[in-house]
Amino acid sequence: MGSEEAPLLLSAPGVEGCPGCSMDRRKASSKGRIPYKELFFVGITTLASSLPITCLFPFMYFMVRDFYIAKTEEDIGFYAGFLAASYMVGRAITATFWGILADRIGRKPVITFSILSVVIFNTLFGLSATYWMAITTRFVLGALNGLLAPIKAYCIEVCQIEHQALGLSLVNTAWALGLIVGPALGGFLAQPTEKYPHIFSEDSVFGRFPYLLPCLSVSAVAAVVLISCTWLPETIHKHTVPEKGTKIVKAFSAEEGCWNSPRRKSLLQNWPWMSTMLPYCFFSLHDTAYSEILSLWAVSDRKYGGLNFSTKDIGEVLAMAGASLLVYQLIIYRWVHKMLGTVNSSRVASAVSIVVLATYPFMTYLSGVKLSFALYSAAMMKSALATTIITGICLLQNNAVCQEQRGTANGISTTAMSFFKSIAPVGAGALFSWAQKRQDATFLPDDQVVFVVLNLVQLLGLIFTFEPFLVLPALPE
Repeated sequence: MGSEEAPLLLSAPGVEGCPGCSMDRRKASSKGRIPYKELFFVGITTLASSLPITCLFPFMYFMVRDFYIAKTEEDIGFYAGFLAASYMVGRAITATFWGILADRIGRKPVITFSILSVVIFNTLFGLSATYWMAITTRFVLGALNGLLAPIKAYCIEVCQIEHQALGLSLVNTAWALGLIVGPALGGFLAQPTEKYPHIFSEDSVFGRFPYLLPCLSVSAVAAVVLISCTWLPETIHKHTVPEKGTKIVKAFSAEEGCWNSPRRKSLLQNWPWMSTMLPYCFFSLHDTAYSEILSLWAVSDRKYGGLNFSTKDIGEVLAMAGASLLVYQLIIYRWVHKMLGTVNSSRVASAVSIVVLATYPFMTYLSGVKLSFALYSAAMMKSALATTIITGICLLQNNAVCQEQRGTANGISTTAMSFFKSIAPVGAGALFSWAQKRQDATFLPDDQVVFVVLNLVQLLGLIFTFEPFLVLPALPE
């Protein structure tokens, strides 16, 4: 029977006018080559979408201070937490909708609209004159930016099995790079009339809106990417397979296992996919809390256990971490994944991350070159480890479902992850403010308690990557 069906298997995905079939033919004729063009689009769109998420972190402390909503200096972290969380609350509400829509109308329309929302609402955030306007624009931006779910599905669908780890690692690397480059832009470009008075005058629009320039820069990058989306190829199948051809299509798809019964069930009955949700959420909560704590801790005064950095100083640290992440992705990650496998690489990276994070409180006793070396090294290692962890979890998630469920599955996981990420800034900001008010404590004084709590969250995520919590799907190692 195999010899009789073989010719049909070549023509099965060749429905005229179907972008999914066109992509299947392109992958079949690629002879194992990496789809550089498609992955380039994946990288730049993911980067543009992630830049506004943490762009505000370096100047958030000063922005909230300038809104005069906090009664005391110690309360600034509390209000800053709600501002940072507003984006994730918006995304948590709508992420599942965008995932379902991407399964219905295609990946490209959702990706394009998401980038457009960044252009408009991130600019409006920079023009915020009040605390509540800032929260509103961030909330709407999060609600309309539905890129994460379809882009993960997209990178799996443009890659052959042997390149799927590379595709997902590119998404997570570009995302993590955006979460690092974004704060770097915020640190270098916020309050330009103070940093660069010979270029920007106090009477200019940037004097009136001191945090507009970094937001405008991010929007400009998104505008360029929006134009490039014109050449983004679609991957979703837009045709109905006749009943008589079902066996042929099943045979054609057997290599990727899309017709295996666990993957065809309801997502809530798909235990391999469901079991990845808890570690994914805890690791996401940890990463967001870490990003906010790092910036708040670095710019806070030495008397509160901070480093007394300027926004430019922390911007330099985050920029270096972003550059090192790119090097790690291009040179080291594929070797790590090949040697350890998807699950073990996430476990090892999580365990090492706990050790790295435990060194941060002791940096307050350093200064000069020693402090720079310690902080830069820890930040670079932490960004690489976080990307390794999330890439492994996302690879498990996307291999546990088939294409027609992939957008929805990523949308649901994004909703759950966004809920945890919306809790993270509020909790981190409140924890940071509380820690600053307990300087006289003898047990875990000032900043140390913040990093201990972060490590406990990371430890929970690590525990959930072991049996019986994690049920492994069949995936290529």
